[in-house]
Amino acid sequence: MTKIDSHQHFWKFDPVRDSWIDSTMSAIQRDFMPADLKPVLDKFGIDGCVAVQADQSEAETEFLLGLAEEHDFIKGVVGWVDLRADDIARRLEYFKQFKKLKGFRHVLQGEADRALMLNPQFTRGINALRVNNFTYDILIFPDQLGYTYQFVKTFGGHKFVIDHISKPDIKNKNIEKWEKGIRAIAKQENTWCKVSGMVTEADWHNWVLADFEPYLDVIFEAFGTKRVMFGSDWPVCNVAGGYQQMLSIVKNYTSKLSANEQERFWGLNAIEFYKLD
Repeated sequence: MTKIDSHQHFWKFDPVRDSWIDSTMSAIQRDFMPADLKPVLDKFGIDGCVAVQADQSEAETEFLLGLAEEHDFIKGVVGWVDLRADDIARRLEYFKQFKKLKGFRHVLQGEADRALMLNPQFTRGINALRVNNFTYDILIFPDQLGYTYQFVKTFGGHKFVIDHISKPDIKNKNIEKWEKGIRAIAKQENTWCKVSGMVTEADWHNWVLADFEPYLDVIFEAFGTKRVMFGSDWPVCNVAGGYQQMLSIVKNYTSKLSANEQERFWGLNAIEFYKLD
């Protein structure tokens, strides 16, 4: 079985640029590079990964592509480009030369305009991604699920993936509004979901496996086993335990799946979605 970590990050820590990594996240206020991740992947039998942008700049995209070129275990890159730029078509034409560049992401969760994904300039950029066969990772909070439903429905022929099951409030066991929103999105067959990043939405120091089960039940029932994929959100997951602890959540839950379903979840779905070599 090929195992792919569909969501992790690299960075050379900059306290100004990376101001989102505040004092509560001291565990990750340092550099995290391929040499840090490779032993972790090897320890847990993960064959490759997809590196996802953490900074909103083309320099970040180039940085990740450089690392992917040097390290074969980095199978794909999800970068950043200004989707609202007038010259978006030209920028994507430039980026098409990089074989490991699979898609793009924008940090929608941090935008003051909660419906930014419906902005005509933004949707024009998404259409340019579609034309150039680039995927799009959707990073949102639950309050944006309604807008996201309209968004993915507009682009029925394009491939989207929801990052971190859209970050429900697991710590306070808030599930009803999130469940309604995520189930509506899951009905759009062009949209997939990363089972990733959940520990950061739980009580960092006191979570137990049972905290995640109601949310995982919803995701697997709504998306099915052909549109879900494993992601660690390393090194961010380290603030609430670490790779092994995060892995225990999904290993425990997916152990009840059939061999074929497990194969899809742990690797095949990510390979198909991102067209990884």
